[in-house]
Amino acid sequence: MSKQDIPLRSEAATADTWDLSSLFTDDKTWNAALAEYEKKIEKIVSFKGTLGKSAEHLADYMDFSRDLGILGERLGSYAFLRQSEDEGNTTGREMTGKITMAGAKASAASSWDNPEILAIPEKDMDNFLDHKRIADYKISLQKLIRYKPYILSDKEERILALQSEGEGSLNDTFSVLTNVDFNFGVIDTPDGARPLSQSTFSVFMEDNDRNIRQNAYKKFYDCFEAHKTTLGSLYSGSVKQDVINARIRGHSSARAAALFPDNVSEQVYDNLISSVSGKLDILHRYYSLRKRALKLNELRHYDVYAPLVTSIKRTTSWNEAVDLVCSALSPLGDEYVSVLRAGLLNRWADRYENKGKHSGAYSAGGFTGEPYILMNYKDDSIRDVFTLAHEGGHSMHTWYSARNNPFFQYNYTIFEAEVASTFNEELLFRHLLKQAEDKEKRLYLVNKHADDLLATLYRQTMFAEFEKITHELEENGVPLTTDLLRAEYRKLLEKYFGPQMILEDTSDLEGLRIPHFYRAFYVYKYATGVSAALALANRILDGGEKERNDYFTFLKSGGSRFPIDSLYAAGVDMSSPEPVNAACETFGRLVDELEELLK
Repeated sequence: MSKQDIPLRSEAATADTWDLSSLFTDDKTWNAALAEYEKKIEKIVSFKGTLGKSAEHLADYMDFSRDLGILGERLGSYAFLRQSEDEGNTTGREMTGKITMAGAKASAASSWDNPEILAIPEKDMDNFLDHKRIADYKISLQKLIRYKPYILSDKEERILALQSEGEGSLNDTFSVLTNVDFNFGVIDTPDGARPLSQSTFSVFMEDNDRNIRQNAYKKFYDCFEAHKTTLGSLYSGSVKQDVINARIRGHSSARAAALFPDNVSEQVYDNLISSVSGKLDILHRYYSLRKRALKLNELRHYDVYAPLVTSIKRTTSWNEAVDLVCSALSPLGDEYVSVLRAGLLNRWADRYENKGKHSGAYSAGGFTGEPYILMNYKDDSIRDVFTLAHEGGHSMHTWYSARNNPFFQYNYTIFEAEVASTFNEELLFRHLLKQAEDKEKRLYLVNKHADDLLATLYRQTMFAEFEKITHELEENGVPLTTDLLRAEYRKLLEKYFGPQMILEDTSDLEGLRIPHFYRAFYVYKYATGVSAALALANRILDGGEKERNDYFTFLKSGGSRFPIDSLYAAGVDMSSPEPVNAACETFGRLVDELEELLK
């Protein structure tokens, strides 16, 4: 597909698309369920003033909220997935708009419930929590009690709920602008003109031909340059919204507000940046090695993903990728592998790119329905095989979590999610490395793994540091102009890439094109996740049944524990900087091996 025009959604083979019938059989059924959801919202007010009367009254409301929440999640998931199929198709966008409006209405109608629950006297609440009908809600209620200092009055909560509908508009505008409205053009290659898009950009950056990489880089960022003021304004507005929301609720900062739900200390965030910043000499050594290996007089931003091994070409079909991933994950046992294999071969995944499709990849599972996976799979990119393993890790995490927890505590945190996904990537790497028959294949895999660890550990930490800087600037009253955002991002590029890198004038526009920045203080979890995953992979592969059972305890725990506690039970202490330091040292050993292999 990489050598032809990107197809329309209507041209995609049914077998290559996800089957959303586990959520709703069709759009008509979805609309009927939406009407049911809206009717249920009208009943919320009937519970007001009853929650503190008895455990039975509280349980009645929690049962109602559970059923409403499950239906709302199904509706939201289906609409989101339909919109992702083709961002330019109005059907999916209309559905997303409808459920967003209905969700905002439900939030407004139930804005009284948290204040009312928190107003229940402590002695009464202790008795309620011991009631058998509250068992499935005990943990979620205990977590709610933590929010007591940040819950506002009934009236104030209703105001916040009413305005929540518009909070996603900045992210939505960014997505439409960059995925639909941007026209990146085509790139001339020996095989003819090939379309440049958000998805194919990474493929061009891995091309052996430096002229192709340079041309694709220039065209790609020229498009962002033409819209730099709009992009800067969108991101600045997103940061401002984060700060406003934190201040409204009384948090000390936007970052503190973002970390509070996971009960993660800001020290964990700072330890990550500190540990990685202290190991930048390893990263700079790698870029020096890359410059030598590619025989370049100057290392440019478009050279950092070029393969160091050019003699190995690998084409991996979807089915072959599934076989590879499942073989690599065999240490996790038959159930894990058989469920994942069946899902990937039987339409959990939307496999290939089409025009207007959401870029990148994600897993979007819920309490009901299959744990769906969006891919833009390319069979000439081994990176996409690793992406499949990564998203499969998310989906299986959801699969286990949803089957071992009640609704209100099945949803694990992103902090934990990135462990389950990068763990799978680590096992895939080790599996492929064992199969490497010669020096060239080993060099290819070690280079690939070093690049992936760099992207997940160092690059995401750089992103995390940028988010910390931008939010602190806003909190200190410094206007986030486009020029300032670019200047701060350029400083980080210079810090992380080191003296070997010659940046382009447009390189700092990268800071305005990262979708995750619209979900503030998210990206640090990739870096902590890979650090935990490396530690757990070592533990499981070097251990036995106990170590594997500990890992499944983690997968099944859902939201029953806070993430630091959940990972501690699995065998890794993320409150300590040690796992991050160990991950940096693992990267250093990969650089050492690359130097030996390149001699």
